[in-house]
Amino acid sequence: MRADAESLDIRDVTTNWVNAEILASTLDSRIASLADLAHAPLFFGRLDYASGSDGGHSFYIGRRHVHDADGDPMVVDWRAPVSQPFYRASRKDPLDIALRRRFGYTGGELTAYEDEHLSEPGEERRASALLQTEIERPRVGPMRDIVATIQPEQDAIVRAGLEDSLCVQGAPGTGKTAVGLHRVAYLLYAHRERLTRTGTLVVGPNDSFLGYIEQVLPALGELDARQTTVEGLVARDGVTVRGTDAPQAARLKGDARMAEVLRRAVWSGVTPPAEGCVVVRGSRRWRVPVHEIEEIVGELLARGIRYDAARGALPQRIAHAVLVRMEAAGEAPDDRVQNAVARNAAVKQVVASVWPRVDPAKLVLRLLSDADFLAAQADGILTPEEQRLLLWERPARGVRSAKWSAADAVLVDEAADLVERTPSLGHVVLDEAQDLSPMQYRAVGRRCTTGSATVLGDLAQGTTPWATESWAEALAHLGKPEAAVEELTEGFRVPRDVIAYASRLLPRIAPTLRPATSLRESPGDFAVHRAAGDGAGDADAGVVAACRQALTREGSIGLIAAEPRVAALAAALERAGLTFLPPGAETTPESRLTLVPATLAKGLEYDHVVLDEPAAIVTAEPDERTGLRRLYVALTRAVSGLTVVHTAPLPAPLT
Repeated sequence: MRADAESLDIRDVTTNWVNAEILASTLDSRIASLADLAHAPLFFGRLDYASGSDGGHSFYIGRRHVHDADGDPMVVDWRAPVSQPFYRASRKDPLDIALRRRFGYTGGELTAYEDEHLSEPGEERRASALLQTEIERPRVGPMRDIVATIQPEQDAIVRAGLEDSLCVQGAPGTGKTAVGLHRVAYLLYAHRERLTRTGTLVVGPNDSFLGYIEQVLPALGELDARQTTVEGLVARDGVTVRGTDAPQAARLKGDARMAEVLRRAVWSGVTPPAEGCVVVRGSRRWRVPVHEIEEIVGELLARGIRYDAARGALPQRIAHAVLVRMEAAGEAPDDRVQNAVARNAAVKQVVASVWPRVDPAKLVLRLLSDADFLAAQADGILTPEEQRLLLWERPARGVRSAKWSAADAVLVDEAADLVERTPSLGHVVLDEAQDLSPMQYRAVGRRCTTGSATVLGDLAQGTTPWATESWAEALAHLGKPEAAVEELTEGFRVPRDVIAYASRLLPRIAPTLRPATSLRESPGDFAVHRAAGDGAGDADAGVVAACRQALTREGSIGLIAAEPRVAALAAALERAGLTFLPPGAETTPESRLTLVPATLAKGLEYDHVVLDEPAAIVTAEPDERTGLRRLYVALTRAVSGLTVVHTAPLPAPLT
């Protein structure tokens, strides 16, 4: 198929160079999507239909559609309707399937297969052995797709319609991130033309996370979905994030009340006209009195449209008033005359004085550095003490010299949307959503006002000062209050003993959530070691020993520690001759150990985790609840084994 695409001669088949460039780009994308993936087999299953229009037919199910030289299908895309029974069929409801076959691979080589005769009477069989093997396979390198192991409850989410916005509450290891990415792949398949036109977006918590998941969609043949962080989403020229906020200021800047403060600030520049407008055309003078301009301004304010849209309508409305007077005087002006009047210097002067231009960055800069301006816009919304928290200690001289924080950039984005509507995409996937502030939710929601969203997260893993406590509240800020909330509690990644240990924290951090269960038959290697002695050197030696032990096993190893401990552990590993990688870097057979600050562990997974000083992870956060949530995240990164090393006493729920 790739050779056929590469052999196409597209010279002289278009009428102009623009069409030629578009055709060449489309062909390049097609060839790229047909690239061989050495360790990703083209098919992983087979369905034999029992009756109906497909009775007696066998279909091989794979990551991508494959046809032969005559165009007949050899492998059917996993997203096609005919493939759906591979994920949904059971003995209780066989969906007209006589036989389901699963294929097992090792390093891209076919090594096993397993048959389920769904049309035969009998009890539902235990979990597939091949499925169990795939679940427990070691993790090396970036995140891989789960297309061969999607479960029925996951498939229902993946195949939900494009018009449906969904929120997936998923405990650690339940596959919510993979479900979200496969949902993107499914929607791009089912609604290709629409989403090619409107676009899709995946929003992750940080660049390390995006690096970890970046190969999933290309492995499924999808190359066009954009992936970014919230910071990347709101980035704009001139607003370079170089500063950080204190937790209280960051929480306040993320508060939904800031939206009203910004709305007031944007519209505060609109002022009543001081005088009427006189337009000179030829030998005639046409006057629009001040009270009529006031009425026009009032009508535009009442319409509730964007600031720039209303500003653009103002000169046309004034010009229309002039044309009414021309017609009353016996003239017959047309649209060209109205446009000429709208561009008249006198009309422009009125517009500039009544409805001045607004630069979003300059507006937010003024709001954060001018106490009087902030007080006027925040009156009745923020208390005087809250206003003092927002103000910068040293006002910046200009937009480019300002030390913008990540929360400031979100405020600028909100102001920009009030001035001019943000373009909407067809579908947005928002991962680790529990950590977003109301203003960040609004920023993401602006990107899917006319599209749909898939929100992924776990309330128990919220570790920011503004972490959401309720999905209903979060979805309201996102602009999708009607979205259905689905809960995934059946885990595939975290070993039973590990998830049970971590779940001891749930009564303290998220009492409304149900503890997750694990489908993994192996309980995993799990140990808690108190290092000999009570000094930092003793703890470092215990951690190095645990890492050495973990490296004797297959798979990736993540050493997770509190931020203040990272430098000391890095030095200890270097002294011991153990090489290690930064978070998000791709592991190799020669370099499998990654040193991960606890603040960057969210969303990552490792076969074996060595967890340093749980108490230090808790105390590194502003409050105990946030610290326990950070610890819950760190504990649940393990796929096969967890070793906890400590010298200080463990947090109370874990003793």
